[in-house]
Amino acid sequence: MNQGILNTWTYPPAVLSPAENEVHVWRVSLDLPPDELARIGELLATDEAERAARFRFKKDRDQFVARRGLLRTILRRYLDIPPEKVTFTYNTFGKPTIGNNPKGFHFNLSHSSGLALIAVTRRGEIGVDVERIRKDVEIDQVSEGLFSETERDTLRSLSPKARRQAFFNCWTRKEAYLKARGEGLSFPLNQFTVSILPGEAPRLLAAQNDAMEIERWALYQLAPAPDYIAALAVEGRGHQLSCWSGEGLSRDR
Repeated sequence: MNQGILNTWTYPPAVLSPAENEVHVWRVSLDLPPDELARIGELLATDEAERAARFRFKKDRDQFVARRGLLRTILRRYLDIPPEKVTFTYNTFGKPTIGNNPKGFHFNLSHSSGLALIAVTRRGEIGVDVERIRKDVEIDQVSEGLFSETERDTLRSLSPKARRQAFFNCWTRKEAYLKARGEGLSFPLNQFTVSILPGEAPRLLAAQNDAMEIERWALYQLAPAPDYIAALAVEGRGHQLSCWSGEGLSRDR
């Protein structure tokens, strides 16, 4: 499929039966009205409710409840079970997977400044990252030690405006790839290289000199909202990607 910027978000069909090569990305707002937040909070498991209660600030607590409840609401469309019955298991590095999952779905979630993306597929491992494009990020300071030498050299060659875009291209693509691998920061950020130039197709260019790793993953760029940028990493090739708007999901029971 075309690997340009994916920025069209439509409402999903009532029934979702994705083929093996399909990848769905849901865009949801985490800033919910109190009545919808209370309704969706009822879906959380005991451990999730306990985690929510440990947040010091109400906004952080509410957004945690929103993203876990919305995640359950979305996954139940694929699993065909009540959202409160969805269970999760976690690997050594904390990456969640679906526990009761006979259909073999994979998912990943990312959030930034009140917006979340939830990616779902049957194809293989998947990772997503979304970031709000901030102007206060010290690009040179952050990229030093975290980005590869090739990525840093590319950043230094760009104009200030292009440099900021390239920085967030790099950051989201690297995060999506790491999340798809499910190994956290045990795989250092500076040990692999992604394409970062504005307008350049997202690609994994090098990964500890492992050519097989480059062929294993496909990267996509998404534009979920103004001033946000996102990236998706999916195992395999030939994906059919759909971007769904999750508006109103908090009222879906």
